[in-house]
Amino acid sequence: MADTSSDPAFSYLGDDELIRGIEMLFYAYRDFTSDPDEILKTHGFGRAHHRVVHFVARNPGMTVTELLAILKVTKQSLSRVLSQLVAEGFVRQDKGRRDRRQRLLSLTEKGETLFAELSGPQKARVAKAYREAGAEAVAGYRKVLSDLLNAADRAAVLKSVARPQDIRHER
Repeated sequence: MADTSSDPAFSYLGDDELIRGIEMLFYAYRDFTSDPDEILKTHGFGRAHHRVVHFVARNPGMTVTELLAILKVTKQSLSRVLSQLVAEGFVRQDKGRRDRRQRLLSLTEKGETLFAELSGPQKARVAKAYREAGAEAVAGYRKVLSDLLNAADRAAVLKSVARPQDIRHER
């Protein structure tokens, strides 16, 4: 592969530009999570709770094992967060129809309300950014995000985010 670091056409690959991009990600994440963080505080929850609510909302009927694989956390750390969400009535655990040992997760009505409250400001922020950037920039953004994913996980993640919202797991 040719060295492109000194080619002006590839100035976006320079160290300063890469550091600038990393820094922008940090700031964007800070602001992207700020509204949900305030809502979570009112429930005594943190970002781990948000991630669980998000992925259970997007994958109703998922197993605890599937959630562990998505979040890449330990059983112990998930157990603490999930137990609190279940105890406070945001998440429901049902036994699997085929395997009664499985715990299938879904949001309760209270959980659905929390998901809407948390995702609302984020959807508005993303919609505004998308509108201002335009379709071509959005496609480029999605390509960059895709390429930031670990190669081993990329296909599964892209399949997961591309699927229709109303898919239900059959267990």
